[in-house]
Amino acid sequence: MLVDLNCDMGESFALYKMGNDEEMMQYITSANLACGYHAGDPAIMNKTVELAKKYKVGIGAHPGFPDLIGFGRRYMSATPEEIRDFVIYQTGALREFTAYHQVSLQHCKPHGAMYMMAMEDEKIARAILEGLSKINPNIIVFAMNNSAVEAVGEQMGIRVAKEVYSDREHTMSGSIVLTRKGSEITDYDHLANRVVRMVKEGKVITDKGEDASVKAQTVCIHGDTPGAPMLARKITEALRENDIQVMQISDIIT
Repeated sequence: MLVDLNCDMGESFALYKMGNDEEMMQYITSANLACGYHAGDPAIMNKTVELAKKYKVGIGAHPGFPDLIGFGRRYMSATPEEIRDFVIYQTGALREFTAYHQVSLQHCKPHGAMYMMAMEDEKIARAILEGLSKINPNIIVFAMNNSAVEAVGEQMGIRVAKEVYSDREHTMSGSIVLTRKGSEITDYDHLANRVVRMVKEGKVITDKGEDASVKAQTVCIHGDTPGAPMLARKITEALRENDIQVMQISDIIT
């Protein structure tokens, strides 16, 4: 069995530090890099691409709303065309840093409120996917189970990686409960075992205590969650003990 581990990275900004980027790079296989709208700046983008290359981690764009104050987690009123252009602008900026470091852009995972809107609205999903497919026809797009992005991506012939979360609660539909800030991790083994069950059995206990079906091709570990590096280590150990190999998503979805 194969699975990809991804993490949102490069979310520091100027003098403000966010996340545990280099510590997390040791465990993950795909990194979602902020592109300057919700977090990040040119220097941070450059440094994070360099780190990903050093650790042989697949690089993806993590575009969000132009919302530094709200960290991109506030829902904004924007047309599908505007959201498409936000994504093209940010992904294009990151692509130039990958070209500078002579590495490729593997995937895209929209951030925060934009991600949630795209999962629920087919018009927004299609606008984002059309923009990304013209930038790179081979790009992989991360999406939650049973989402609009998954459905529209399948219609358009775009590779979509089904994503689950190690440190967020899931709903019956396969979505997640969006929070402004992750809570401190207290039971690493429980969360690691939950990841193993999602990968092996395709099941997860929801926020309502029910059993939901999910497909886990890539697992998100938020790098800014307190205790994230320890959680990443516990997850990789638990996966290895269960004969599950961790690989870049581009090696899983061909």
